[in-house]
Parts: sequence; structure tokens; C-alpha cells
Amino acid sequence: MSEDLKGKVALITGANKGIGYEIARQLGSRGATVLVGARDIGRGEEAANKLRSNQIDARTIQLDVIDQKTIDSASKQIESEFGKLDILVNNAGIASDGDRLPPSQVDIETLRHTYETNVFGVFAVTKTLLPLLKKSKAGRIVNISSGLGSLTKNSDPNSEFANAKYLAYNSSKTALNAITVLLAAELKDTPIKVNAAAPGFTATDLNQHQGHRTVEQGATAAVRLATLPDDGSTGGFFDENGVVPW
Repeated sequence: MSEDLKGKVALITGANKGIGYEIARQLGSRGATVLVGARDIGRGEEAANKLRSNQIDARTIQLDVIDQKTIDSASKQIESEFGKLDILVNNAGIASDGDRLPPSQVDIETLRHTYETNVFGVFAVTKTLLPLLKKSKAGRIVNISSGLGSLTKNSDPNSEFANAKYLAYNSSKTALNAITVLLAAELKDTPIKVNAAAPGFTATDLNQHQGHRTVEQGATAAVRLATLPDDGSTGGFFDENGVVPW
């Protein structure tokens, strides 16, 4: 097991399965203490046990990104146990069946429900944990976005995403990208780096496992951004091949 992240503390939201779990596994296998953020403490503990069986230092943190009480409680737990947070991966996200309609026919509640987790939840978690990230010598924030959030790709009739016009999901990831840019600009004179990662069409519960990429592939960009060196980029949008257009 690599030790290059020894002493680092990483929190991954929605880490009990899918890409979140894989990000936790990869960071943990490099020596980081990984905090498995999960709404359901039982499922979180199940995932943490699996990680521990692979000699990874994994702990469970009950965290529902749309419940501020659980966010505050997670923050207090991290502060009392570690006194800092080095890596925050905002992975928890949702997609709704109500989004599979032409944009003008999507129900406003579908939009609200999607934004609650994918936008407001990410902001709430990041804002609450920022004081702990500022105590790290090299804080890293990674927002799990999507190529579907790219306005450039959405407006390109020849894009691989040309037929995926999901109003709530796509625009929620565009909003997340905007938060990434603005927060990175605010923190540009600090050691904290803020970036967005596009995992690609990865087989997860989010798409009923229809994606053609493995979770190992889907985690690649996020893990790289979570472990950037001091001269790494901030305020960018990347997949494993490089820059994704806004």
C-alpha cells in the first residue's frame, strides 16, 4: 500500500457505493484516512468495513447533504477527532426520472429536488467544512460534476451528449461548475484548490448501471484532483484526459 497520503484526512460524500466508494478506496489505498459520508449509517458502516478489510483506515460519518444538522454534526466529529480536513470530495448527487421529459415539460418540483442535493447540498457541505479545510496545509475540494453540465457540449449538436437534454440534472451540474469557479477565485491566495471532475458515463445506480465506464475509470479524475501538488490548477473542469470545456 502506498503511503503518499499518510496523515491526510479525506471526506467523500455519498461514499457507500459507486464512484464515491471507489474514490474512498483509491485515496485510502494511498494512506489517507477516509471518512465514508453516507445518509444511512448502516450502509456507510458496511462500506467502511469492506475498506478496512483491505487495510484502509476508514471511518463512517452520517451525512445527508440536504440536512444541515447532519452536516454540522459531521463537522464537529471531524474537528474533535482530527482537527482538520485535507480533502473534501462532493460526490453525492441525484438524477430524477421526472427529468426524462422535454425541458419545457419538466415539473418545477423535479428541478427543486435535483438542485437541493446537487447544488445547495454541495454548497452547504463545503461552506460548513471550509474552516477545517483552511486548517490543512494543502486543502483540496473536488466537486463531482458531469460532461452534461458543459454548456459548450450541451449547445453542440455533434456532441456525444447531444441527445441527453435533462433540464434538471444538466443545469444542476452547470450551477455546480459555477460554484467551483467562484469559490476557487475566492480561495486563490490560500493553499486550497477547488476543481470539478467529470467521471464520464460510468455504470452506477444513478443510470441503472447503463454506463460504459467502470467505477475505477470514473474515479480517476477526482482522485488526481484530490491529490494535486502545490502548483496544481484550481478553478478548472477536468476529466481523465484533461480539460473539459465549460
